[in-house]
Parts: sequence; C-alpha cells; structure tokens
Amino acid sequence: MTILSPDDFKDKIAVVIPTYKARNHILDVIGGIGPEVNRIYVIDDCCPDGSGEYVSNNCTDSRVVVIKHAENQGVGGAVMTGYAAAINDGMTILVKIDSDGQMDPSLLMDFVTPIILGEADYAKGNRFFDLEKVRAMPGVRLFGNAVLSLMCKLSSGYWNIFDPTNGYTAIHSDAARHLPFDKISRRYFFETDILFRLNTLHAVVVDVPMDAKYGDEVSNLKISDIVGEFLRKHIRNFFKRIFYNYYLRDMSLASIELPVGVVLLMFSLVFGGYHWWNSVATGMATPAGTVMLAAMPALVGLQFIFAFLSYDIASVPKRPIHGRWVIKKNNN
Repeated sequence: MTILSPDDFKDKIAVVIPTYKARNHILDVIGGIGPEVNRIYVIDDCCPDGSGEYVSNNCTDSRVVVIKHAENQGVGGAVMTGYAAAINDGMTILVKIDSDGQMDPSLLMDFVTPIILGEADYAKGNRFFDLEKVRAMPGVRLFGNAVLSLMCKLSSGYWNIFDPTNGYTAIHSDAARHLPFDKISRRYFFETDILFRLNTLHAVVVDVPMDAKYGDEVSNLKISDIVGEFLRKHIRNFFKRIFYNYYLRDMSLASIELPVGVVLLMFSLVFGGYHWWNSVATGMATPAGTVMLAAMPALVGLQFIFAFLSYDIASVPKRPIHGRWVIKKNNN
C-alpha cells in the first residue's frame, strides 16, 4: 500500500471517538492522533464517569469537539452522532477509534490511504493477518471469530474480509451520508450491520492489517448476551440482502439458482426422510428407484446452491462508489 503524507491530499479527516467508561484512556487516545486530522469528535454516550466533561476540562487540543448524549445509545448510536456532526462540518473521511486504548492512533493513515487513493469507500481493521500473533490467541477466541466472520460473509456479502467486529474503521463521507442512520444497529452489532448496509450501496470494503493493544481496559461486552442477537440479526440481514440485490434491484441467473436449489434440496430431504422412516417402521427395504428419486434432487439442488454462492462471491463490489458520485456530480 502507498502511504500518503498530509501534503499529498486535500481531504478533511475527522476522528470519531465514542466513549463509555473509558475515562482513564481517552486523553492518551486523543494525544496519539497526528496533525493530519482536522477534527476530533468525542461522543460521550451518557457515560457514568463523565468522560465528555473530563475531556472538556482537561484536553487543550483545539480540534476536539465534545458531544454528549442525554441517554445511552450504544456504540452504534454514538458513532452515528459523530458521523452526522462530521458530515455537517464538511469532513471528507471519517475515522472511528475506540476510547479504551486498544487501537493505535498512529495507524490512522493506513486506514485513510486506500480511501484517498480511490481504492475503497470503507476500510476496517483485521487483527488476523500476522500468523505469529494469531497463534498466540486463545483457541476459543479464534473459533469464535471464525464463526462470526463466516456469518458476516453470508449476511453482508463481503466474502473478502475477516474480523467483522473490528471497530477500527474509516469511511468516505459520500458513502456515510447514504447510510440509513436511523436503521443501523445501535449496540454491539453495529460494525457488522454497517457492512450489510454498505453492500446494499455497492460500496468497496477493504481490510487493513493491524495489531490490537491490550492493557487494563474493561470490556462492556458479554458474549453470552449477544450470541442470540447476533444470530437473529445475521439471518435477517442475509434474507434482506438477497432480496435487495437479487430480486428488487437486479435479477440474474443466480436469482433462479438459489430458489430452485433450495426447493430441490427440501424436496429431497422431505421425500427421502419420509421413505427412510417408513422403511424403518415396516422393516422393508426402500426400492432403489425411490432412493435415486430422493438422492438426485439433493445433488442437483446442492449444485444450484453452490453455483449461487460462486456468483455471490464473485459479485463483491470492486469499484468505489464515492468516485462514481463525484464524476456524476461534475458531469451534471
């Protein structure tokens, strides 16, 4: 990747920092943000520790703008507030960094550069590029992230990314302004939900290699509380994405392959299951013709489903939308 210096571009960069129970780290995070950033929005999400007031009283950085929520809205709600403020102030690229000190502010340009170069609309971190670091991670965590990544690939349509819950992100304002702020998940599903929304816009998303820093921060996330919610929302987004991309906005051969494949597979399971149970109950062997009649639709159905998946994987957006909109505006 080509790394740019602040002199190489005219885009205005803003950093959005949602803060909740991270008073001990917030000033260090702000202090690590370089001069290439034009504005820093600290969103106090009704923090019981008064993080926003603490920043106002102790931070002398003139770029900092503190916005306070009267009610807790979750990380997604805080980021949407920051995005809206940055867009209203004319910022071009919006970077989201957590306030707990786990994200290295010095990596900021790694996320901004692909957007400036016109290679992406949205860049997100990926902590799984370095195999040495991956080997040091607990097996449960690796397995959990692999499962979440697979679910995200299915629901969002971005088969080329990993580590979907990574919160270190950057987005072009032209893509951000077209997001339905009022519909995006407000809580911990935020990072995954925004990927689904970006896919409906055909935005280009890229992974940026990074290492997370771990110290004495306290996580507000409990896995047991989100498993059911994540699964339900992934299923919802999957069906909405399929409907939007393959039936509402466009139709292709894949629009036929998926339903035909599912129908054939379901027929095979029901028909074959019924005759298998009947054979067990009566003690009579199922005729070979009946077995073939049950097996063939399953084989053909799976072929159709795999063909659909192949088409879906090949359909990952590759042309940034913010470049297209700029060209369209100029032509008009």
